[in-house]
Amino acid sequence: MPINLTAFVFAFLLAVSPILGFADEGGTAFTDEQSAGPEFSFQGEYKGSVATEEGDKVFGAQVIALGEGNFNIAGYHGGLPGDGWMRGSEQTNVECKLVDSVVRGKTDDADIEIANDVLSIIVEGKTIGTLAKVRRQSPTLGAKAPENAVVLFDGTTAEHFENGELVEGNLLGSTNCASKQKLGDHELHIEFRTPFMPTARGQGRGNSGVYIQGRYELQVLDSFGLDGKNNECGGIYSISEPIVNMCLPPLTWQTYDMVFTAARYDADGNKTQNARATIKHNGVLIHDNLELTHGTPGYHAEGPEHDSLFIQNHGNPVAFRNIWIVAK
Repeated sequence: MPINLTAFVFAFLLAVSPILGFADEGGTAFTDEQSAGPEFSFQGEYKGSVATEEGDKVFGAQVIALGEGNFNIAGYHGGLPGDGWMRGSEQTNVECKLVDSVVRGKTDDADIEIANDVLSIIVEGKTIGTLAKVRRQSPTLGAKAPENAVVLFDGTTAEHFENGELVEGNLLGSTNCASKQKLGDHELHIEFRTPFMPTARGQGRGNSGVYIQGRYELQVLDSFGLDGKNNECGGIYSISEPIVNMCLPPLTWQTYDMVFTAARYDADGNKTQNARATIKHNGVLIHDNLELTHGTPGYHAEGPEHDSLFIQNHGNPVAFRNIWIVAK
């Protein structure tokens, strides 16, 4: 039978997981799906509809693996982040457990089951909603460098980076490497992949950073299903959280596309204008001409000279590919 949307949909995702978003000891980091274990097959994004008194309503869910058969489901009324749901819309969470090859959870109103890539919502023995697993991909994934671009990494060599290192044969590792090319105003395209670390938490889970002009950290982190803070994926550390958390599941290739305007200085070296950046994460706008009021710690301080693209090592096997810039 249909039920009231307010009474069920948000009760369905009742309790925010108390263990998401806090540092932990870490654990095994998987860099390929084949070795990631059974929990990986359940983690991901789901989208479908739920029957309510007002009719069928679109609903999205992000299922996050937490290790030892535990999961958290972040639920979104209206669809998935960047696809029907935006920051400020209602979001709630529920904890679930893998039991007999099915992920199961329970609220006061419903039973939740995930099996065969379908999340089912069951009330009084009747399925009133199904959400199918979806695998979103950035529309700029694999974007070809334009003719006027400088290609910093194409998978063949890490020679364009100081301390650059190839991993897995054709990827750039997060090794505290800095581009030999010094950058002022520019456009940037970069692709990254966070590892699957189900037992890790917070800053210990797929952490790296893309330092714009070596001075402003665009965070890289497995913050799939989290709120989207300034120290989570898409955030500019200590400056701004993203408009929406567009972090996709770990082991999914993701993109940042950015237009950057460097800070301006007078002849005496005094800053006269802050830097600005417009950034898309997986094709969705997350910073709109954002003013970068100060540099962020970890590499170089602000200054008038051009500086490198810096990729931070934070102890996790984050990988990068297809990196190019267009000087402006």
